[in-house]
Amino acid sequence: MKPAASPAKLNPAKSGPRNRVHPPVRITPRLSPETHPEIAAVSHQAARRGSFAEAPSGLPASVRQALARAGVEMIYSHQAEALRLAQEGKNVVVTTASASGKSLCFNLPVLSELAGNRHSRALYLYPTKALTQDQVRKLQSFRLPFAKPGIYDGDTPSEQRTQIRKKANIVLSNPDMLHVGILPHHDSWADFFFNLKYVIIDEAHSYRGVFGSHVANVVRRLRRICALYGSEPQFLLTTATIANPEELAVALTGLGHALVNRDGSPRGERQIVFWNPPVTDKSLGTRKSAFGEASMLLARLLRAGSRTIVFARTRKGAELIFSYTRRLLEEEPALAAAISPYRGGYTPGQRREIEKGLFEGRLLGVVSTSALELGIDVGGLDAVISVTFPGTVASLRQQWGRAGRGGEQSLAVFIAGLDALDQYFMSHPDQLLERDPEAAILDFTNDQIFSSHLGAAAFEAPLTPADEAYFGSKLAAAAAALVTAGALRQKDGNFVWARPDFPAASISLRSSSADSFAIVQENTGAVIGEVEAERAFIFVHPGAIYLHMGETFQVVSLDLAARVALVRPVLVDFYTQPKKETSVEIEEPLLARTAGGVRLSFGRLLVTEQVIAYQKKLLADNQVLEIVDLELPQQTFVTEGLWFALPEEIYGKIEPRELLGAAHAAEHGLIALLPLFAMCDRWDIGGLSTGMHWQTGGPSIFVYDGHPGGIGITRAGFDEFEELAAGALKLISCCPCESGCPSCIQSPKCGNLNEPLNKEGAIMILQGITRSF
Repeated sequence: MKPAASPAKLNPAKSGPRNRVHPPVRITPRLSPETHPEIAAVSHQAARRGSFAEAPSGLPASVRQALARAGVEMIYSHQAEALRLAQEGKNVVVTTASASGKSLCFNLPVLSELAGNRHSRALYLYPTKALTQDQVRKLQSFRLPFAKPGIYDGDTPSEQRTQIRKKANIVLSNPDMLHVGILPHHDSWADFFFNLKYVIIDEAHSYRGVFGSHVANVVRRLRRICALYGSEPQFLLTTATIANPEELAVALTGLGHALVNRDGSPRGERQIVFWNPPVTDKSLGTRKSAFGEASMLLARLLRAGSRTIVFARTRKGAELIFSYTRRLLEEEPALAAAISPYRGGYTPGQRREIEKGLFEGRLLGVVSTSALELGIDVGGLDAVISVTFPGTVASLRQQWGRAGRGGEQSLAVFIAGLDALDQYFMSHPDQLLERDPEAAILDFTNDQIFSSHLGAAAFEAPLTPADEAYFGSKLAAAAAALVTAGALRQKDGNFVWARPDFPAASISLRSSSADSFAIVQENTGAVIGEVEAERAFIFVHPGAIYLHMGETFQVVSLDLAARVALVRPVLVDFYTQPKKETSVEIEEPLLARTAGGVRLSFGRLLVTEQVIAYQKKLLADNQVLEIVDLELPQQTFVTEGLWFALPEEIYGKIEPRELLGAAHAAEHGLIALLPLFAMCDRWDIGGLSTGMHWQTGGPSIFVYDGHPGGIGITRAGFDEFEELAAGALKLISCCPCESGCPSCIQSPKCGNLNEPLNKEGAIMILQGITRSF
């Protein structure tokens, strides 16, 4: 058992009321290492009083009365600051804790504008449909006759769309619909764009990586169309607590923003528990199932009357925890009926019913994917269980912030999985509690993403030199390349769309490549997903097991010409892991510096990958059933990455036959911790270790962005390499296993099937790198 962690320092917990402090009505159980040996560490966060302010005198009487009807006599200080800045005409980004009333930061300025000008319009953009529905309920709760919200997304019936365009003065949508359903048809929205005063981007931290890079281009297209109709709307953004809110706001919109980050909402006392499932096999480094531990703990909290939410990373995980918990509560039918799963794939009606049950208190427990991590209002909760690390510190703290609204006492439990990052935090809880949240990174100038959106913009209106104000200095060169490709043609010094097709329809906002494979169900012909062409051979090679919406499919065939992966539903007890060969060529070094014991570089890389086989492995114990050979072509793409060659004073201490395994294990350690510096998933990162690289002249380690063109992930690793390498050393050296396990050097995504690996050699390499830090 580890000692208790030191108290958190950097906005570690987040909660908030609906502007009224409610007295606690339940006592949430406290967990102790004395009674639960699974507890690796415990931390306590003190309660915090709220900071309130009078609503500004300029707030319209009708809006003041609406607040009074809701029982809001005072607003939080951050809400008042956001309102003041918005009324001064500034773009604003608000970054405060979960459930701190961020929606009022933009609803008050919007409603004030609509109260004074009935022609004004506002556009609200949300990353999920559930958030859109939740915000409509909030707007309707004001009961202001001049506020006419309307949802315009893929679920909106066609017969209602014309009325929403004409009559709604608050249009709630998502980036996908704006991209493909509104901007290309802007002439149908002329009155809306002419009168558009505010654009709201809620949960802005969701827009990072490939998705964020696309959305940043969509927002620039939006600003350009607004200018076409003579409007220049203000942007109001909200985000979870991240490292770079102002930078993210500029990257998304191209505009400067005033920052509001002094949280005025109260926070109740919180106990934070680090829960590490018991070891089942020390030599293999295996532990009891995190799902089983979560089910046991959820059942206990429900019996104590604690309203609890459990977060799982996958739909399948959420369903398993739910079913295990129901089984534990078989003899208590009332409790068993008071829990529900919540994930994507449910109908809107099903989701609304679950949210309503939580809000009204009919449900005591919910097992959810990240869908409820965002700002959906589900009322007061007593406890949060986070099952495995959700990928970012910001996400974990946002999950914890769902409990303890209004100053109530709460409990937050982090249950670790076998993943290296989970076990790192179990051994070093202070690295989580005291850590700054990650930066949300995007790159709207990614070559493939940027060029595709220039084509969409040219379809909407001819591109002119003045459009550099929106798209930057790369506009002319990128447009010229599109002319050469036949997508654009020049006319009177401008660029117009030259093809008969509709460009936006071919751009997926969640893929960095215009080339993708459709995943089609064999017996129905339904398209259930798509995957970038550069990743297709990894995820949907023939024979691959593919998970979708909690169901298991197997790839029957992969048609390279038609770009179709045909799948059929199966019930199997194994999963698949591809084996690939990778080579990396340095195309253009961009940056270089000395970092400890190595010369560190960053630049453009040409990556060549070939999937040559796959393993079938049992779900129960990861036993290898067989290796199946594949015949697939090589794939090549240009991306960004960091690299370094190992000097002889480092590698000379390692046995030559162990050197490649040592470098490979060190590479895995670096990749495992890189998501702590850039909000990304391990699957967004690639790597290569070589005993000798022809360009560097020695044993080398490469870490690169897994998306064509790069999106800034490894640039963050280059900038923070000293801390990254030191963390990787801690991760590997502090793991109690003898020769490597899933908690330190083994990776679930390794293209070489975790061969060869050498833990001792990796420690020597990382010690050599970090010795002079």
